[in-house]
Amino acid sequence: MFNWKGFVANYRVWRRSWFYPLISVVVALSLCLSTPLPGRTLDLLPLILQGVQVLQLSNISDRQETDIGKQINQEILGSEVRLYRNSEVNRYVEQMGRRLAANSDRPDLPYTFQVVEDDAINAFATLGGYVYLHTGLLKTADNEAELASVIAHEIGHIGGKHLVKQMRQKAIASGLATATGLDRNTAVGIGVELALNRPRSRQDEFDADQRGLRTLTRSGYAQSAMVSFMQKLLKKGGSVPTFLSTHPGTSDRINALKRAIRYQPSKGKDGLDSASYKANIRPLVRS
Repeated sequence: MFNWKGFVANYRVWRRSWFYPLISVVVALSLCLSTPLPGRTLDLLPLILQGVQVLQLSNISDRQETDIGKQINQEILGSEVRLYRNSEVNRYVEQMGRRLAANSDRPDLPYTFQVVEDDAINAFATLGGYVYLHTGLLKTADNEAELASVIAHEIGHIGGKHLVKQMRQKAIASGLATATGLDRNTAVGIGVELALNRPRSRQDEFDADQRGLRTLTRSGYAQSAMVSFMQKLLKKGGSVPTFLSTHPGTSDRINALKRAIRYQPSKGKDGLDSASYKANIRPLVRS
């Protein structure tokens, strides 16, 4: 005779063994998809939306910033920007950049320092630690400390996330940002445009100067080099160098740097040997 009581009891046990875990999984998935957790929710979007990547620039993670910076770099190098290929000079700049990055506000980023073959006196930075230095800038600097001051300034822009802020502002002003965020490819396009032709805000430049000065000081370089290089470029005559023409209020910035140095003096004197610097960039001077 069939044991109905035993069957019912076993059925109830079996149902509990799969039904309640299934309910738990469903609830957990619902919470993951509906709760706005910073960063983690965005990481799931490419899978959920089948490859559509949406960014919240107001809350971008270091990993996302680095990924976007890498894509911006690829676009920049695929355009009119051409890199200088001498391994000696590139290695020298890379070593200098690493020294400064280690003493910056964001030392954990995977920085990339690249020399651009261009006689314009210029430098710029993009997301995720990408710094670009024109050969014209290297030729104009009299010593390592002066070049280091420019690199430190650009690292300061990265430390302050200035380009991220400008990208967000431009996306909102252009009506490209939605309630969910900004499409990744659109963000890259804006990033490329701003990196190559971005209007510098006065506030950002002062901030990058102060961050750069702290980085320069912690790295042991002579603080005076940041001031002397700016002063020298302003006194060159003729058209204003590109590096300064995009930076408003240079005289005010110089005065602010002098005040900061006066209040926080340093004994660091590294990088003032002009002969040593010229030897390190000799391949560039000969070309």
